Amino acid sequence: MIQINLLAVSVGNTRTRVGAFVDGELCEVSTYSNDRLDRIASAIEQANKPLSEVEDACVLVSSVNPNVIDDVMALVKKHTSRQVYRVEQDMAIPIGRQLDPEALVGEDRLLNAAAAFEKLKQACVVVDAGTAMTIDYIDGNGTFHGGAIVPGAQLMLDALTKRTALLPDVDFKKPDELIGHNTTQAMLTGAFYGMRGIVRSVTEAIAVETGQYPIVVATGGDAQVIFRDDEFVNRVIPDLGLHGIAITLRKHLEHEDSSA
Repeated sequence: MIQINLLAVSVGNTRTRVGAFVDGELCEVSTYSNDRLDRIASAIEQANKPLSEVEDACVLVSSVNPNVIDDVMALVKKHTSRQVYRVEQDMAIPIGRQLDPEALVGEDRLLNAAAAFEKLKQACVVVDAGTAMTIDYIDGNGTFHGGAIVPGAQLMLDALTKRTALLPDVDFKKPDELIGHNTTQAMLTGAFYGMRGIVRSVTEAIAVETGQYPIVVATGGDAQVIFRDDEFVNRVIPDLGLHGIAITLRKHLEHEDSSA
């Protein structure tokens, strides 16, 4: 197997995640809000350090945010002095797809799916708990079928504040109590257990539809808070998307070697 040396950058709706793979091992991972380009620049510079003496290192960027990607690409080029490649544009994500012809699917969902199937080699559901929460089904042949998209926990709380007269601004965290004895705790309980309930309900419906119960993998910024002690979720992998970028590069290089 080809050992990957890679600077991986994943631009999300709200945050950008940066990581370095050295001989296939992920290190130097950091995440910053998209409005902190100075921090993202520092993260890119720091992640590039262990790769600075590696001749075959590659830079591969994915994005679901067209408003931020140009600024991040400029930072990557400035702080790495390497050719920068884009996921899907330069290297296709190695996952089969069974979708409507006009469907546009975020690169993050496909990267998560590719990484999850590469690790598990069986049917699975991938939950990405971020600004939005996606729940996607990958069958036993490694084909991505799509799934469900719902508001993430913070977005749910923000919607309550925006669309009601008296509910306060609340930053998402795990509630202190199951039964909320004040408004803030009641809102946190609704968001926290609402996320868990949605995942369980959608996954059970997928199991009925497909005739098999898939492994459930969670990732994303809120995954640890929501799912780390949830018995329904089999694994929490915070850096699944970065691993998806690394797998995209490895499969691309393997294909080039086999075609040479």
